[in-house]
Amino acid sequence: MTTPSPLDAAAEQYVKLALAVGQHDGNYVDAYYGPEAWAKEAEATKLPLPEIAARAAAMVAAVEATPVPADELLAMRHRFLLTQLRSLEARVRMLSGEKMKFDEESQALYGAKDPGHTDAEFEAVLTQLDKLLPGPGPLVERLDRFRSDFVIPKDKLDEVFRVAIQEARRRTLQHVELPANEHFTLEYVTNKPWSGYNWYKGNATSVIQINTDLPFYILRAIDLAAHEGYPGHHVYNALLEQHLVRGRGWVELTVYPLYSPMSLIAEGSANYGIDVAFPDAEAYLRDVLFPLAGLDPKRAATYVAVEALAAKLSYASNEGARRYLDGQLSREATRDWFVRYGLVSVERATQKMSFIDSYRAYVINYNLGQDLVKQYVERHMGADTSPERRWQVFRELLSSMRLPADLHPASKAE
Repeated sequence: MTTPSPLDAAAEQYVKLALAVGQHDGNYVDAYYGPEAWAKEAEATKLPLPEIAARAAAMVAAVEATPVPADELLAMRHRFLLTQLRSLEARVRMLSGEKMKFDEESQALYGAKDPGHTDAEFEAVLTQLDKLLPGPGPLVERLDRFRSDFVIPKDKLDEVFRVAIQEARRRTLQHVELPANEHFTLEYVTNKPWSGYNWYKGNATSVIQINTDLPFYILRAIDLAAHEGYPGHHVYNALLEQHLVRGRGWVELTVYPLYSPMSLIAEGSANYGIDVAFPDAEAYLRDVLFPLAGLDPKRAATYVAVEALAAKLSYASNEGARRYLDGQLSREATRDWFVRYGLVSVERATQKMSFIDSYRAYVINYNLGQDLVKQYVERHMGADTSPERRWQVFRELLSSMRLPADLHPASKAE
């Protein structure tokens, strides 16, 4: 039996406010598995945005007035509620018509800001790739031709993904204890602005969707298996439910507002989790997935080397989105920016534009989030750099209410 807390009432009101915002923004509530009556109440009431704003402001004041508990975990809960409520306030202001610059939006919604990147940083990576992929034509075309040799055949797609997910699950279960009933359903969809998505349903259950609009390169099988599944989104949500919702009765974690600081932890840890689960990605591709997909295993090393270098261009997504959303680049010019500095085809750049139109500054959560999570885990590993220690620190992060501010060395959580 859990001990009642002064924060319990605030937690319930926070959940109800998040559900109320979801009536005005179809993407806002990414997951909810709390009392069904609360969801029905939100739908029936449809609180106006000004009323939501007023109630959120009152809740922020109430939480601020609540003494910060001495217990570390309870203090973390206090910060969590306050941070998430302030982010909710910012989202309501945006839905009410307030315009924010890219950096203002990312700080207000996600509690973090990308420091920015110059064209010269990306040009340096392009120069290295140019040497690695010699030949006629623009670099983006050469890379596209190179990658075309590593596309998963459509008739092999389901088998490759299922094998990769099961391997990611096997490796994760060696280090993370999950509920015995945990499972997922895999679905294939089209006409989405993203390549993969995890819809958490509660009771340690997820629906993982794969968007087949564009061809899948073989490395993406590992990426999506770990990111959407194990030890990514599915595991993160299952651990929060297991330890904090069911273990402590903290209802605030039954709702996951997409545009909130939780997303930097969720996306950052899901991306970092790829390397945690597959430190031997090249060998696994060569020995298992390449043969399964009918690809030449002898080319695995070169393929992984090229993709590792191309991954250094990930921050081009943030920079292009910043310039586009701040009005410095037109939509067409931003698409061309992604072709040049993201080294993607026009089709993939167009899909990226659709993502930014829908999710805006959310892009920072993938790369900046990954870097912050990586730094946090490695700092807490100390002198013990063993895989077991890495998994331990990572598992503890996934099971906690830590938020972006907690990832920095000077944070109160440390």
